[in-house]
Amino acid sequence: MTTKLMLNALRTLRVSVPNKWHVPALTTVRHYAAPPKRFYKKTSVLCTDGGYEVVLDHRKLKTPKGAPFTVKSEPLAIAVATEFDCQKEHIERSRMHLSALCFTAIDNPNNLNKLDMVNYLLNYMPTDTVLFQYDDEQDLQELQKNEWDPVIDWFNQRFETNLQKTMNITAPHITDADKVKVAKHFQSYSLDTLHGFVYAVDTLKSIVLACAVIEQMLPVEKAVALARLEEEYQIKFWGRVEWSHDLSQQELQARLAASVLFVHLNCSENFVKEKLIL
Repeated sequence: MTTKLMLNALRTLRVSVPNKWHVPALTTVRHYAAPPKRFYKKTSVLCTDGGYEVVLDHRKLKTPKGAPFTVKSEPLAIAVATEFDCQKEHIERSRMHLSALCFTAIDNPNNLNKLDMVNYLLNYMPTDTVLFQYDDEQDLQELQKNEWDPVIDWFNQRFETNLQKTMNITAPHITDADKVKVAKHFQSYSLDTLHGFVYAVDTLKSIVLACAVIEQMLPVEKAVALARLEEEYQIKFWGRVEWSHDLSQQELQARLAASVLFVHLNCSENFVKEKLIL
């Protein structure tokens, strides 16, 4: 009888007294910075003595460092103004690749000179994506041979180099003579234009593919497909995740298209001269 009374008393205490040692479940809430709202109605391009500027209503566009946005190419200024004009209620900076390239070239946040940029590009040659091929799987090897080898041959013919692919994890040997030939090609461009090459090479992880698409040997979509060749091959077996693989492909295409456009527009500095009416 006493035991039953004690058990009933314990049950009553459990129900009536809250457990002060109970730890509530923790929930993590991520707070993302909201994109800035569009504060302008129209965009335009202004011709000045220093080049071409982009104007948002009556405000001149400035870089993240506060420097005036000025480029020497009128088509490039028009392209950036169009990019700003395409924004809706909010300014989606992550999708404005051409503007980001221009800001980087103007601000030069890492204080790089032309030699630094050329050396950065040359360091990609021993780790170029298309120079590392796979010989353990016959289908993949044939695919790489049919798709990558013609681009390597084009690169060797265009720059008079002798790049050789490797069939294992050992990095291919790049001679100093080949580096000098490629370096001379990049040295012929301005510092601003080299930012476009770096952006393209970082996107494709390949200096061979970047040069091929910039020199119009390959379209943008094909260059991205070649850079993702092994990934697409594996997707055939493991399946495609639409919100991941498709989004990644479209992002690479947008970045590469901005790089190609940036290089070509920087190389075509078109100036407008007003007609004098006598």
